[in-house]
Amino acid sequence: MRIVAIIQARMGSTRLPGKVLIELAGKTVLARVIERVSRFKSIQLITVATSINKENEAIAAECERLGISCFRGSENDVLDRYLQAARKHGADAIVRITADCPLIDPEVSDGVVKEFLQERADYASNVFPRTYPRGLDTEVFTTRSLERAWKNATEDHQREHVTPYLYEHPETFRTVSARADADYSLHRWTLDTQEDLELIRNIYERFAAREHFSWREVLEVLDREPELVGINSRVAQQAV
Repeated sequence: MRIVAIIQARMGSTRLPGKVLIELAGKTVLARVIERVSRFKSIQLITVATSINKENEAIAAECERLGISCFRGSENDVLDRYLQAARKHGADAIVRITADCPLIDPEVSDGVVKEFLQERADYASNVFPRTYPRGLDTEVFTTRSLERAWKNATEDHQREHVTPYLYEHPETFRTVSARADADYSLHRWTLDTQEDLELIRNIYERFAAREHFSWREVLEVLDREPELVGINSRVAQQAV
């Protein structure tokens, strides 16, 4: 099975415009995400999926600089963007990652893929129910299931957020949930606000001498320095 990681990225952001190209420990946020996704053992290819909007030319340029494939499609119909990117690269299955997750973890994401393969699922994720920190979100699904969603999804949120049609129809798709060994869901490690950026920069600073660090090591830092958690603890999560 050919498994392709598709990283969703755009420059437009209500609360933190251009966030995926903001500097994070000497590289762009997007470069940091790609760096961590490249450590996934379960994938054969990484591609970035952005839109044809002019503002996203900067993302395409960054991908070219990094030597990473970039697919450009619809701005609002992200489901279509994903399907066309999957078809272009001959994917049998897709690992969906978003570019605002610079702490995405290979161990966690590979674990979701493992569940997906073992259970012969159509869709697997670690977000329903959420037990991992927000920002380690990983979804895995077959291209065939995505094609079915593409044909049948009629609601705007189903087109914009790619996977709702899959998890909203458990009677049609075999779905699997990957869970952590405890509930870490109160941790917010995604990048959507200035407060999020401050926290993530602090975390990266703690590992400045390291080529890679794991999500469990981040937890250890936050246990030692609980004041860091307060940096973005009041940030409200935007609804899907």
